[in-house]
Amino acid sequence: MRKYITEFIGTFFLVLVVALTGNAAAIGVTLMVMIFAGGHVSGAHYNPAVTLAVLIRGKISSREAIAYMVVQIFAAIVAALIAKWYMADMGVATMDLSGKVVKAFTSELIGTFALAYVVLNVATSKGTIGNNFYGLAIGLTVFAMASTFGSISGGAFNPAVAIGATVVKAFALKNIWIYLIACFGGSFLAALVFNFINQEDKHVPPLVKS
Repeated sequence: MRKYITEFIGTFFLVLVVALTGNAAAIGVTLMVMIFAGGHVSGAHYNPAVTLAVLIRGKISSREAIAYMVVQIFAAIVAALIAKWYMADMGVATMDLSGKVVKAFTSELIGTFALAYVVLNVATSKGTIGNNFYGLAIGLTVFAMASTFGSISGGAFNPAVAIGATVVKAFALKNIWIYLIACFGGSFLAALVFNFINQEDKHVPPLVKS
């Protein structure tokens, strides 16, 4: 239960900041501090795509991975509803992907690949066991990718964030497939690449509990 509460809290604050600010720096910092706060308890995934990568990496069971994803999505919806209450009548501009669906899909795929690849390397790899920088590295990755692709796709790199953005109408419901397929696809590819490069790490325990 401790792990699920931690995943809820981290995902909640991440999505709340995304919904209310849309600021890449604030989002990256929020993710960083929440990782440092909860990494020792749950592994601090806060992202169904990251959980998928960790599952393929072999550092979490299928049953627990599903539970993580459910909690993350639930937290995202709660955060989005609260953000919507805060925004009241201000309204939100819905991301227009007309004519750039392929670019948006590619952006989410690349951005999520980068995020999952960094997570696996700094938080589960033999060469980085005991490091103190994993939260900073992951937060900066999100900042960099959001700064690069935010204007093209919205820079979700996280199915839970995408669902939250859809609840507040920042993303159109008809486009949710882009974020789900691209984000999970990017994390899947990142895990395969990591496993190929780090074959000697297969039996190494993760840096943080998952």
